[in-house]
Amino acid sequence: MSDKKISSMYSRIIEDLFPSKMEVSFYNTEDDRQTLHYEKARWTIDGESKGLRYGENPDQEAALYKLVDGNLTLGEVSTILPGQYLASDIELLQSGKHPGKTNITDIDNSLNILRYFTDEPVTVIVKHNNPCGVARAGSLAESYSKALMADRIAAFGGAIAVNKALDMETAELITDSYSEVVAAPEFEEGVIELLSTKKNLRVMRIGNMKKLNEFIGERFIDFKSLIDGGIIAQWSYFPKFSREDFLPAETEYKGKKYSVDRQPTENEWNDMLFGWLIESGITSNSVIYVKDGVTVGIGTGEQDRVGVAEIARDKAYRKYADRLCWEENKTPLALMNDRAVLDDIDRRTRAVCGGLKGSVMVSDAFFPFRDGIDVGLSEGVAAVIQPGGSIRDFECIEACNEHKAAMVFTGQRSFKH
Repeated sequence: MSDKKISSMYSRIIEDLFPSKMEVSFYNTEDDRQTLHYEKARWTIDGESKGLRYGENPDQEAALYKLVDGNLTLGEVSTILPGQYLASDIELLQSGKHPGKTNITDIDNSLNILRYFTDEPVTVIVKHNNPCGVARAGSLAESYSKALMADRIAAFGGAIAVNKALDMETAELITDSYSEVVAAPEFEEGVIELLSTKKNLRVMRIGNMKKLNEFIGERFIDFKSLIDGGIIAQWSYFPKFSREDFLPAETEYKGKKYSVDRQPTENEWNDMLFGWLIESGITSNSVIYVKDGVTVGIGTGEQDRVGVAEIARDKAYRKYADRLCWEENKTPLALMNDRAVLDDIDRRTRAVCGGLKGSVMVSDAFFPFRDGIDVGLSEGVAAVIQPGGSIRDFECIEACNEHKAAMVFTGQRSFKH
């Protein structure tokens, strides 16, 4: 097969045979039956009306369905009502080709994070269903720039979601890089024309983003399909999202009580809450570092907590060095061959521990031993937020006290598989 034929598979549309409507019923008896009704999403592009281009891979048929009728109540919990559409009913304002499954799910996971931040401008950039960078700032352009530079390399070809109307300044920054998708609640005058210069950029307007905070706590049935055709159904997860929900880091071990010596500062509290809410959109096992409302290092999907803490640390060093090189020389760190420049960047990166000094460490599950938390503390992490509940929580408390770091427990795990 020629290179041309190989590359063409990414632009073709797989003819899916999924039906236009779907129903999912839950019932104990015929008289106790609850049904959710769905319709398949389609878009007309260049006169061609189709659904998803393909699934996770170019040879997988796929279809996107939106909930149009029905409701499910189990005990005291009910599903989100039909018609409150976000990613399942996007308005494609510009697209060189139909969206694929990953375009939709990346934006959906961005919204999963963005719903907790509606007051100030926040940008989420997602790649392969994990955030590359998340940042909040005084302006949308500043939040986008910070999110991009948190991991400029991973953000290449990613999906961008912003929680405010996309303005011209931010749009100009977006067109300077390559992205697959940009989603916003609205677009200011002239922005669509500018974005249209990027032929294959999928521009999505999602009107309900204006009231994203109303989706906090709304539940839906999360289906996990098994290789034998079986299905696990679980209620969707949402994290605790206020300071009052968190617990003091204290425990008792062999009759001795342990507690952290220092409480978080106001800025540390803000970063801990910010990071904990971002965690809900990251594949577990994960550890991330946050500083001043920006992700510094994101470690995702690892099997051990020490390893993921180290990966997030190492990424923070690499991304900080690359940012210095790019901002000062307009050259990626990997392509810089000036030894004097590289040595200077390395020195400055190490001086601030890759931006980790003074940051907050966030873990989606407890630390079974102190070795994981020591990874961050040795880099100057100022505060830690984690679920707590390990038999060796006392070790983590001792570690924080040794480094004069603050720590709080969430009392809640935040796994996402």
